[in-house]
Amino acid sequence: MDASVVALAAADRRPATRAIRNFALVATVMLLLLSLGLLAAIFAQVRLGLRPLFALTDRVADVREGRAVTVDGRYPSEISGLADELNSLIVHNRNVVERAQTHVGNLAHGLKTPIAVLQNEAGSADTIDADIVARQTQAMSEQVDHHLRRARAAARGQAIGLTCEVDEVIGALARTLPRIHRDKDLIIDVDGEAGLKFRGDKRDLEDMVGNLMDNAAKWTGGTVDVLREPVGEKLRVVIEDDGPGIEDAEIETALKRGARLDEATPGSGLGLSIVVDLADAYGGELQLSRSALGGLRAELTLPRAG
Repeated sequence: MDASVVALAAADRRPATRAIRNFALVATVMLLLLSLGLLAAIFAQVRLGLRPLFALTDRVADVREGRAVTVDGRYPSEISGLADELNSLIVHNRNVVERAQTHVGNLAHGLKTPIAVLQNEAGSADTIDADIVARQTQAMSEQVDHHLRRARAAARGQAIGLTCEVDEVIGALARTLPRIHRDKDLIIDVDGEAGLKFRGDKRDLEDMVGNLMDNAAKWTGGTVDVLREPVGEKLRVVIEDDGPGIEDAEIETALKRGARLDEATPGSGLGLSIVVDLADAYGGELQLSRSALGGLRAELTLPRAG
């Protein structure tokens, strides 16, 4: 008859439990130390990596407090562009302030003479000549309007983010002017590159191009050519007519505020000077010359967007 044999083995669990507990404790401590080390390394890396930014912050504070004129220092390539843009912004703001000071000074100088005339007239007679008052107040009004226009144009010229379509402005004028000048069979031919954008305010572009195209429409025999084209970072609008034109010696006179070469033609004589003021506010220019069509060639250069 078979007999069953049962074998039993036993051992103390406490050493194994103690080993597991010690391992868990050591692992926890090591992970904690590793975490603290990683945190310290990250903190040190961030502090060292951002040290140029902290230095840049100090330099900007120096400029704000008047201890420096520009943001100086050598910076890594990653933020050197930021430093350059900050310097450009500082120069931009300085130019805006200088322009404002210049406009205020010019306005004060322009008003000084009419005010002096009125004061002398008031002190030298019991009654003031109405003609003198009218002339001087008109001169003062023109001075105020002139410098306010320049100040507004300068402010818009220094503004950031303003753009407008050149084709939209020229197209609207090309459709409108023939209706205004119904006395002549006016043909306005627009040529050049389409899709150009002016980096500035649409109203200023309308004033500049509108004055030039209207001037050409007044004097033309019937044809006005308009060309728009890119020139590097700028755009150029060329307006030509087949009218009588002006002599080279008269160009400087034509650009003066209030100057009129033909008193018989309606107008205030301010059109070209307005164009010059606005173009100058945007860092552009207006050039007049003899056109190949026989009349006047007006070449307007302005900043281009995009």
